[in-house]
Amino acid sequence: MVDRRVAIDLDTICQPLSRPTRRVQIEDLATGPASVTELAESRDICLAAVSKHLQVLENAGLIEVEQDGRVRQCQLEATPLSVAFGWLTQYRVFWDDRLDALADHLENEGQ
Repeated sequence: MVDRRVAIDLDTICQPLSRPTRRVQIEDLATGPASVTELAESRDICLAAVSKHLQVLENAGLIEVEQDGRVRQCQLEATPLSVAFGWLTQYRVFWDDRLDALADHLENEGQ
């Protein structure tokens, strides 16, 4: 059972990641910091749309945005992703156990 605090964190993290554009922005920022303009140019998307998506990611704590003069520099904040990773890892273990049991069953059935 997932405790309520983790469930809230998962909702906060997973909802923004439900949009392909935001997942691409996370992937882009995983390679290093980028300005809003660079993120827009790399995907041929208007600045207004990029800014809206980045605001959602920032509100979820998935990125940090710093103003440097006229340039808004974005950086990935991967720590919240560890909550989602920890939750998903439970199910990886679950499926590994199930698949091992299936392999054992099929192996014993053939003997």
